[in-house]
Amino acid sequence: MKNKEFAVYKGDIMLAMGTATECAEKLGVSEKYIYWLTMPTAKRRLAKRKNPEKCVVADVID
Repeated sequence: MKNKEFAVYKGDIMLAMGTATECAEKLGVSEKYIYWLTMPTAKRRLAKRKNPEKCVVADVID
């Protein structure tokens, strides 16, 4: 999963795009957090929030 590219969004705004390491450095978080954002568990938890459009989400770009 090291060579995959990620796109990190908050609502409609793209915060970062690149490898997990690049995104993590740009956002000031760990690589594990970027990976976690792409997991089904994270997506379910974020969808249950009152304002899911204000959540930070990430997708893997193929």
